[in-house]
Amino acid sequence: MAAELDWEPIRVLGRRVIERGEPLELSDEVRALLQRSTEEVALSPEDAASALRSVPTATTLLGEITRRIREGSARLSKAQIRASDLQDAGDLDGACKLMEEVLAVEVVPHYRRIAEAQLRKATRLKSVAASGQADAKLSVRAQLPVLLHRVQQGHPLELNEGMLVFLRRAAADVGMSEAETEPALGSPESAGALLGQIMGRFRDAEDRLEHALSRMSELRDAGDLEGARQQIREWLAVEVVPRFRRAAEENLAGLDEPPPAP
Repeated sequence: MAAELDWEPIRVLGRRVIERGEPLELSDEVRALLQRSTEEVALSPEDAASALRSVPTATTLLGEITRRIREGSARLSKAQIRASDLQDAGDLDGACKLMEEVLAVEVVPHYRRIAEAQLRKATRLKSVAASGQADAKLSVRAQLPVLLHRVQQGHPLELNEGMLVFLRRAAADVGMSEAETEPALGSPESAGALLGQIMGRFRDAEDRLEHALSRMSELRDAGDLEGARQQIREWLAVEVVPRFRRAAEENLAGLDEPPPAP
């Protein structure tokens, strides 16, 4: 269901009816939308059937559906941002606790699935922190601060085959060449320093991404499309991390697309 989930129609209806006070018209299409959305936010089919008998009760149902979507989204987004910060700081127990708190109150299945996946990820990261071994099922970016935190606590990297594969992949992810990477793999000390350099490149790239997209949006919204394009060109001029270069190129291409027809 998650891949097919489309809440924009119910959000649009909610804005019209709940926020702007327009009357709800119980057409066949609206009835189908409310019935489908009722299930998606964990209200029972009986709730939908009862509510759809009149416009006032259907309006109340719409309000409850949109409330669950809105509040669940805000709660999950806040928890995800905070959990990411905690993971980067090495507080994996805190990251797990945040997702457990979300799951303790969240009823919307879509949001629960996301929180459960985040909790599984944080739990696997705890195993990485305990063992010092990379997990092939987790992203490079998620594991970097965990392994770096271990190194900073005095636990040298164990340069087995799995770790060497991980470090080469991580270095390639931030645009480092083999000539830069291979000499650093000769000892745990130099490999630990390489790990720090890779993490630094990721953090610098993320900061550039946030700044460039924020400034681009401001310029675009002000009608200065050329200024917005220039912001992305300046980002591209210094960006070395491949995935962030692709993001810059995609944003630049989007700015060059013709506006939609009125």
